[in-house]
Amino acid sequence: MATGQQGKRTKLKLNIGQQSGSGGSGDNKTFQFASPLSIGSRPTSTESTGSSASSLGGATKHNSFMTETGYPTQIEKLYIMRTKSIEATGKLKISPDQVYDFSAEDLQDIGEIGRGNFGTVNKMVHEKSGKVMAVKRIRSTVDEKEQNQLLMDLDVVMRSNECPYIVKFFGALFKEGDCWICMELMNISLDQFYKFVYKKLESRLPEQMLGKISITTVNALDYLKDKLKIIHRDVKPSNILLDRAGNIKLCDFGISGHLVDSIAKTQDAGCRPYMAPERIDPTYSSKGYDVRSDVWSLGITLYELATGRFPYPKWNSVFDQLTQVVQGDAPQLNMADTCFSPDFVTFVNKCLTKNQATRPKYKELLEMPFINKQTDWDVAEYVNSVLNQMPQDFLSEPTLS
Repeated sequence: MATGQQGKRTKLKLNIGQQSGSGGSGDNKTFQFASPLSIGSRPTSTESTGSSASSLGGATKHNSFMTETGYPTQIEKLYIMRTKSIEATGKLKISPDQVYDFSAEDLQDIGEIGRGNFGTVNKMVHEKSGKVMAVKRIRSTVDEKEQNQLLMDLDVVMRSNECPYIVKFFGALFKEGDCWICMELMNISLDQFYKFVYKKLESRLPEQMLGKISITTVNALDYLKDKLKIIHRDVKPSNILLDRAGNIKLCDFGISGHLVDSIAKTQDAGCRPYMAPERIDPTYSSKGYDVRSDVWSLGITLYELATGRFPYPKWNSVFDQLTQVVQGDAPQLNMADTCFSPDFVTFVNKCLTKNQATRPKYKELLEMPFINKQTDWDVAEYVNSVLNQMPQDFLSEPTLS
């Protein structure tokens, strides 16, 4: 989770329901956003003056608010509402057949599983359904940089519920001014998982597992691009999650970017060690970059997972990174290494093509032999075999990074 920045701190309010109503004076612009019951619907702009009524799962409060315009205007987003604290019920949609009105009192707190500048992530159970979830509790006061990241993350997951390769959003509500976001609970991050396999078990990830990780991640990224016009910009092992059921899912969309004519511009978003050369090279700053920068990040991730180590030596400065990534040779797996199939080596090395223009995009990756030759393989059996050997103090249960 990004640390945010020091400075101005404001009340955080998320308009997760639908906006309606008008009155008073002023020149504020309000937006209608689909409730959690209609994931995938897109918000529409309406002009409003003065106060408005914000609904969160049926509980309506009147508030005046001002909008944030940090993202490109062609992509609708959630807005920060600077008003007095409200407490509301929400809609919890576990499945199409399991929809509940719920409040904070309906959730039993099992314990904290994560903490950041935004607040905490707690493991909770919804008592009526028995569903165990990760609940991200966002404090009502967070700095503006972190507000934008939290809102972007929520916006993406709310509109991605039909994708099986992205962590699911179940619902949200306000509690004493804080926002509670209910998400699918996964067991472990890929970063924790592979390090345990290599360091504690002195083993390595099977190529079949690497294949399943590749398929799910590329499909998740392709969904973001095709359906939402979004580029993730932070693909790395800690943002890919596993569970005991064999699911592999992408998470953490706080620094995702909107694509304008398939191009993104912001240069400084993301985890620098996984950034593509075109995102580091200052000569590219005016040209922008596209989804192939995430393909590079996937290549670095797969190289790390396959070998048990990050492909570059430790950098002491940004200059070191610039020298090695932009000016040096791209990391490549060795075709002579008998640990890997030629198809896997080709797949990873294609992802790590240094020239963005010749690096494959998602559709081309999905047509490569390494992907097409993947057979049914029991991810759940393998994940459980590893988790069953993992001591509790090593295991954590992240849902959001």
